[in-house]
Amino acid sequence: MRSLQRGVLAGVSALALAGCATTGVASAPPPSSSASSTAVPIEPAQPSWAARDAEMDAFLDDLIGRMTLEEKVGQLTLLTSDWESTGPTIREGYQQDIAAGRVGSIFNAYTADYTRELQRMAVEGTRLKIPLLFGYDVIHGHRTIFPISLGEAASWDMDAVEKSARVSAAEASAEGIHWTFSPMVDVSRDARWGRVSEGAGEDVYLGSKVAKARVHGYQGDDLKAVDTVLATAKHFAAYGAAQAGRDYHTVDISERTLRDVYLPPFKAAVDEGVATFMTSFNEYDGVPASGSKFLLTDVLRDEWGFDGFVVTDYTSINEMVPHGYAKDLEQAGEQALNAGVDMDMQGAVFMENMVKSVEEGRVSQANIDRAVRRVLEMKYRLGLFEDPYRYADEARQEATLYKPEFLEAARDVARKSMVLLKNDGNVLPLAANAERIAVIGPLGDSKTDMIGSWSAAGDRETRPVTVLEGMKARAGNGVTVQYAKGASYEFGDKGKTDGFAEALALAKSSDVVVAVMGEKWDMTGEAASRTSLHLPGNQQALLEQLVATGKPVVLVMMSGRPNSITWANDNVPAILHAWYPGTQGGHAVADVLFGDYNPSGKLPITFPINVGQAPIHYDMKNTGRPIELGEPGAKYVSRYLNTPNDPLYRFGYGLSYTTFGYSPATLSASSMGPKGSITATATITNTGTRAGEEVVQLYVRDLVGSVTRPVQELKGFEKIALQPGESRTVSFTLRPEDLAFTRADMSHGWEPGEYRLWIAPSSGAKASTPVTFTLTE
Repeated sequence: MRSLQRGVLAGVSALALAGCATTGVASAPPPSSSASSTAVPIEPAQPSWAARDAEMDAFLDDLIGRMTLEEKVGQLTLLTSDWESTGPTIREGYQQDIAAGRVGSIFNAYTADYTRELQRMAVEGTRLKIPLLFGYDVIHGHRTIFPISLGEAASWDMDAVEKSARVSAAEASAEGIHWTFSPMVDVSRDARWGRVSEGAGEDVYLGSKVAKARVHGYQGDDLKAVDTVLATAKHFAAYGAAQAGRDYHTVDISERTLRDVYLPPFKAAVDEGVATFMTSFNEYDGVPASGSKFLLTDVLRDEWGFDGFVVTDYTSINEMVPHGYAKDLEQAGEQALNAGVDMDMQGAVFMENMVKSVEEGRVSQANIDRAVRRVLEMKYRLGLFEDPYRYADEARQEATLYKPEFLEAARDVARKSMVLLKNDGNVLPLAANAERIAVIGPLGDSKTDMIGSWSAAGDRETRPVTVLEGMKARAGNGVTVQYAKGASYEFGDKGKTDGFAEALALAKSSDVVVAVMGEKWDMTGEAASRTSLHLPGNQQALLEQLVATGKPVVLVMMSGRPNSITWANDNVPAILHAWYPGTQGGHAVADVLFGDYNPSGKLPITFPINVGQAPIHYDMKNTGRPIELGEPGAKYVSRYLNTPNDPLYRFGYGLSYTTFGYSPATLSASSMGPKGSITATATITNTGTRAGEEVVQLYVRDLVGSVTRPVQELKGFEKIALQPGESRTVSFTLRPEDLAFTRADMSHGWEPGEYRLWIAPSSGAKASTPVTFTLTE
């Protein structure tokens, strides 16, 4: 079967600017008196380019009126080229499909000349000359690769996050791409799941801010500008809640959890004007997402007013058959389109079956026409009907890729993303008298690992700057930087000691050891779930022997998830988490290690002590027997027998080469009413000797609710820069709607009561002294 042949292609699974955040996640207006009042839906604040256009509507009315049913179904079909496996070629038979109008969009095709040739097939070889839409997985860079998405979120710098997406859009669009399958806005709280690397981590508020920054970075303010691309909010919805942290697995959560935790970043993307949505592989409430009318129509369209188009993830319509939700592909296609799917990615289910489904009355012509209009409208807004070749400009491509300012931006975002986890004895920055530096570990000189997974068209073999290269480039005259691989990150090499002797000899002859360890680039991302979070291979064994030499050891971690590095935390004096830092990653690591840049990153996700704590996140709920109620060692409280409840590193945690003091938080009032606000203020002082940046965080706890509430929720943050001895007053304004949640009657809004508030350097009830206020009716 053609659909199955296409479905088994081993291609790429397709997967929004907060400085001082003065309000929380967008929510419905608060009720005037009763906590059970029904909330009023909010109209998304659409960007100017999304305004209704009478000329466009007339054009599309005429075009759709002239299309055959087969041509309409073609606009709902997305197939891949063979670029990923064989270079810029189109799979045999697809030329005919394009010429016949049976394919409206192509992914995994890029470069100006290749996309021009494919576009020519569509606009010169088809009856109606409808241009193709080209999509690609531009996740954290296109040619110039930035840190992985989780690393970017660790910067807590929305300007930097937006800049990354802006550069990505400029490069991708210069190579003929109109559409990226990004941002991934899934909230993820289980480090076993490999795709934690692709999102913004565990928090609803931070994730919503990042979603908005990325959407605006990709799409800009005018979709007809040739350096912008359509963004895609994915994966809708709750993909990050996969049971056991296993990719593609079942999701079983309450609607309240769905609405309070997993949906807000998607709503933020809608509010920012995201053009497209992608369905997720998982089921929700027993229904695969690609067949969920609740998600795709009731919530996305009717509640939120989303007006773009919905594409499936790779063959996810086909997968409704093994899910046990559809008896065959024909029924799966009908379920998907009737639920609200507009475009079928790669499965060819619509292509092969939809005409029959319409002719036999199981799918209405009106539903087909609505989906077709959504797709054609985006092509129109991109200007493709005016000039289908406007993105296929070889001169612009040549002038755009790897611009020096793009490479510098990648380096800047990379160093902003890095999190200093430990620095006992001020081992970092590296001392000026360190004349012999040993770089040891499998990631110390590995170009292919620097850019991580989902690195799009990034050059993995020659462009990335390794840590060794960055250290050598930065080291001054008279400083020797030498390398030994020493260990392996391959799972099967755990018991081996090959390379240990060379590495240990180098360590003993050096002044300081920089151990660059972590996970191989493809151990995180899609289909990369793990049941252990330890360092893979024999890295841990080598690390222990390096520490035993007595030389100062700096551990530079590179991975796409939280790892279990408890031993390192207890024994290694300095730990820097660098994620996968991208094309300029080696330079960025050197900038931090040598002190040219003072690390400012904060964790966007909790690091567990061990995998037995997973899933773990800062905003958990209390129990009826919280551990705080028991004496030390008490048995009948919510605790483990052999491991503390606390994580290794909390959400929002990160150190600096300087120190910061926080004054007690003060409030503008002790209470606020339904239409009021309250401002929380604290003074932050750089109490150290170096200039540095600090992410000041605002947390709130609703002490009593109609349903139980989390022990803390992030409601604001501001990243500030302070010189030594300098102080700055930081203020956050809260309004009742910022405290809204899904109440007992499933309405969305706030409730009167007492709240606790922290202004702190990280999450955790002990991070600062809280103050309390009351929200009145």
